[in-house]
Amino acid sequence: MQKKFIGFFLGIAVFLAILLFADLEPGKPEVTATMAVAALMAIWWVTETIPLAVTALIPMVLFPTLGVLDGKAVSEVYFNHIIFVYVGGFMMALAMERWNLHRRIAMKLLAFIGVSPGRILIGFMATSAFLSMWISNTATTMMMIPIVMSIISSLEESLSGKSVTKYATGLFLAVAYSASIGGMSTLVGSPTNLVCPKILTLLYPGAPDISFTSWMVFALPISVVMLVAVWLVVHLLFKPREKWQGVDRDHFKKAYRELGKASREERIVFVLFLTLALLWITRAGISTNGFTIPGWARLFKTPSYINDGTVAMFISIVLFIVPAPNHKGKRIMDWKTAQRIPWNIVLLFGGGFALALGFQSSGLAIWFGEQLLWTKGINPYLILLAVVALMSFLTELTSNVASTQMLLPVFASLALSSGNNPLLLMIPATLASSLAFMLPTATPPNAIIFGTNRIKIATMVRTGFLLNMIGILVVVLVTWLLGDSVFDINPGVLPDWVTP
Repeated sequence: MQKKFIGFFLGIAVFLAILLFADLEPGKPEVTATMAVAALMAIWWVTETIPLAVTALIPMVLFPTLGVLDGKAVSEVYFNHIIFVYVGGFMMALAMERWNLHRRIAMKLLAFIGVSPGRILIGFMATSAFLSMWISNTATTMMMIPIVMSIISSLEESLSGKSVTKYATGLFLAVAYSASIGGMSTLVGSPTNLVCPKILTLLYPGAPDISFTSWMVFALPISVVMLVAVWLVVHLLFKPREKWQGVDRDHFKKAYRELGKASREERIVFVLFLTLALLWITRAGISTNGFTIPGWARLFKTPSYINDGTVAMFISIVLFIVPAPNHKGKRIMDWKTAQRIPWNIVLLFGGGFALALGFQSSGLAIWFGEQLLWTKGINPYLILLAVVALMSFLTELTSNVASTQMLLPVFASLALSSGNNPLLLMIPATLASSLAFMLPTATPPNAIIFGTNRIKIATMVRTGFLLNMIGILVVVLVTWLLGDSVFDINPGVLPDWVTP
C-alpha cells in the first residue's frame, strides 16, 4: 500500500516537472508532452498505483488534451488485428478448458513419456511448454499444478519426506519455467509477443510483416535450448538421491482412463485447435535463404488483407456455430464462457500501442535516437547483450507487458542511432521479457507455484538467476545465427523501410 501511495504522487510530480520545466525539442512541445505521459505511465505501471489496465487508458485523455494526438487516432489503436489474435487464442483456450481437452492432452503426454525422475520432469516440462504455445501460461500452470500435486502425493507414500520435498520444489519450478518458455515460441503464447509486431508497424509503416511462422522459426530454437537448460539445471539441483519406488507409467495411464472416452465435443475442439494452428503457420508461407513455400492467403484476391487476426476470428466464430452433440441446444462455445477473456490485458495492450504511436507521431522516438548517437561505434551485439540483460532483470519487478510496451520504441531508436535494423533489438528484447525466473512477482506462473507454499524465495532466486543468465546468452546467440535468414537483420545495415 505504501508503494502505491508513493507511486501515485511520484508519478504526478514527475509528470508535472517534465511538462512545466523541460523543453526536449524547442518548437515541438508535443515531444516533451509525450515524455511526461510516458514517465507518468511508467511509474504507475511499475508501482501498480492503480490497475494496470486503467493506467493504460491515460493516453486516451492526455494525448488529445496536450496536443500530441487526435482522440480518434488514439482510440483506434486500442482495438486492432493484434488484439483479435489474442482474443481468438484465448477463446480457443477457454473452449479447451470447457470440455476438459487440456487435461486429456496433459495426461496422454505424461503417460507416453515415462516414470523416472528425469523422464517425469521431461513429461511435465514438455506438456507445459506445448500447451503454453497456444494457451496462456497462466492457464497452463494452473492446469498442471493439481497433476503435480497428485504425483507428489504418490511419491510421499514411498519415499522419504526430505527427498520428495526437494524433488517437488524442482518439479514446480520446472512447470512454471516451461510455461513461460513455451509461450515465447509463438505469437499467441505470451501477451508480450504480440506487442512487437504492432509497435513495429506503428513506428515503421513500411516494415515487413512479422508473421506467426517467421516468429516461430526464430523463437522456437530459443525455447528448445532453454527447455534443455531448465531440465539440466533442475535435474542436477533437485534430483532425489533415493531410488524411485511406487510410481510407474500406470499411474498416468490410470489418470487418463479415469477421464473416460473422449467426448464428441473434445474431438471437435481438438480438430478446430489443430486447424487454427495449421492456418496460422501456413498463412504467410515460408521464405528463407531463397527457398519459398507459398501461403494459403495467396488463394484470395488480396492476400495482404488477411492476417493472423482474421484467422483467429474465423475459428472463434466457428466455435460459436458448431453444436455440442452431447448437449442439446448448446454450442461448443457460449458467451458465458467467453466472458472470462481477460479484457484488462486487452486494455493494457491498447495503452502500450497508444504510447508507441505517441512516440512515433510526436517525434520523441527520433529525439531518443539523437541522444544515443554515441553508440554508433559500439559493436551491435554488445548493445544487444545489454538490452536483453536489461529486459530480463527489469521484468523481475515490473509487468513484462508494460515494460515491453514502454521500451520497444526506445530500443528501436537506439538501433537506428547506432546504424542498425530496429528488429535487431526489438525482437530479442521482447523475448527477453519472458526470461524472468527469479522472483514470484516476475510472471504469473512464478506466482502460482510460489502460492503452493512449497518453494522458498531464496531457492527460486538462486535457480532463476542461473537460468536468467543462460537465457540472455541464448537469445543473443540465436539472434546472431538466425537474425539474417529469418528477419533480414544485418548488423550495421539499415533496411529500406526505416526511411520515411
